[in-house]
Amino acid sequence: MLKQLKLKYYAILVSLVNLVFYQYPFFKFVLATSNTKSVSGVLLLLSLIIAAIVLNAFVFYIGLYLLRTVGKWLIAIFFNISAIAVYFINTYGIIIDRSMIGNVFNTNYEESSSFLSFGLLLYILFLGLLPSFFLFKFEIIRPQLKRFLISTGLTLLFLGILVFVNSSNWLWIDKNSKTLGGLVMPWSYVVNTSRYYNHINKKNKKQILLPEATIANNQKSVAVLVIGESARSGNFSLYGYEKNTNPLLSQIEDLKYFDAESCATYTTAGLQCILEHQDTGKLYEILPNYLYRNGVDVIWKTTNWGEPKVIIENFQNKEMLRENCKGTDCDYDGILLNGLKEEILASKKNKILIVLHTSTSHGPTYYKKYPKQFEQFTPVCKSVELADCTQQELINAYDNTILYTDYLVTNLIENLKELSAYKTSMIYISDHGESLGEKGLYMHGIPSSLAPKEQLEIPFIVWTSEGSEIIKENQDHSQQNIFHSVLDFLAIESPIYDEDMSIFK
Repeated sequence: MLKQLKLKYYAILVSLVNLVFYQYPFFKFVLATSNTKSVSGVLLLLSLIIAAIVLNAFVFYIGLYLLRTVGKWLIAIFFNISAIAVYFINTYGIIIDRSMIGNVFNTNYEESSSFLSFGLLLYILFLGLLPSFFLFKFEIIRPQLKRFLISTGLTLLFLGILVFVNSSNWLWIDKNSKTLGGLVMPWSYVVNTSRYYNHINKKNKKQILLPEATIANNQKSVAVLVIGESARSGNFSLYGYEKNTNPLLSQIEDLKYFDAESCATYTTAGLQCILEHQDTGKLYEILPNYLYRNGVDVIWKTTNWGEPKVIIENFQNKEMLRENCKGTDCDYDGILLNGLKEEILASKKNKILIVLHTSTSHGPTYYKKYPKQFEQFTPVCKSVELADCTQQELINAYDNTILYTDYLVTNLIENLKELSAYKTSMIYISDHGESLGEKGLYMHGIPSSLAPKEQLEIPFIVWTSEGSEIIKENQDHSQQNIFHSVLDFLAIESPIYDEDMSIFK
């Protein structure tokens, strides 16, 4: 038999469960960043606890009054999603903002399945399913409309007073609003899912065509853009890292590498920055689409995902690449080089752009991203719950992915050297960096304004064939150099070309 409970008490009970089970990361951050030894700090902490209880109870109260049984099911769904969210916050140090929601919706089965663990199942069982079960043990007694309206009005008045009393803490709240908003459950993912789809709807508008371009000469030229995944420059020995993670690239003459920062900490936005002509916030044609429309042969090969809309004829995803591949490399990013030289030679055009979108350093299962012979740094982390590994084990596994990247990029350059009839270039740049336990953070996705340097500092490596363009010295470099540098190398004349943004003289 169901126990009867007035709606206001039921809403408070649900709010308390929400506070105890899902708000730990929120209040952990508050305690770590506010001065709880001061009167205003204590007032802030107490006010946030009261606000969390009252505000959530208020929303649940209205929702359950209007939606009745459906409201219970919605809260049960919230409990289970919050349990999963708290697991990832506690385990990887993420913040659930709009970009993180984008990561969730752009994740394929292969990546998402790599996060499955016993710890995640425990979170779902004890923080999701178990409290959800007790939601349905009560029968809710709903108030008359008049009492419902009075209760609603009084609660709003109370919340208004609470906000006013904390006027001295408004500056602190404003300063930390992104982090606070990304940790409060369930509204972090509810609000940011809405924000994400609103953003997607804007982006799905028809792309804005860039001005027409012309090909300036008939010289056979190939530009290969390699987009790295989660590669941070701090773990490349080219950049001074103590381990020799670049034994092959370090032997290549005329190789250039530059300091650079990503404009974002997640793949979708990082790719957008790499491929657009400038940061306008509008849906202009990206590099491959623009060149393809203006007569360049464009080939896109990817073992990854999250690309902007690529409108070309020759787009090859992982499944397509595996159809004609044999050997060990077919299970890794080496598949991107399979048959590449033959495709270049078969092209009927003089200007060719090739984009290789890798996935080599994407976590959490770094140890699965390279063939066994590249496991030179040991022992390695083999758990998806990265905090369970020592930091050295985690870094070893990650460094092996950089060692494999070194092999892939070197192999690509050697292939391009064999194309004596072509002027060739290779540009390697990563979409973003990666956290490996520094400051308790793992992987990537922290909002750029809050992100540590490990998630922002990326490698920018350039090689050109003998007799090709000369690379500028003493220039600041960013992901948005790519568009103009590729146009420059392929001799594409366009009104939107910016000579200052090209890395070539």
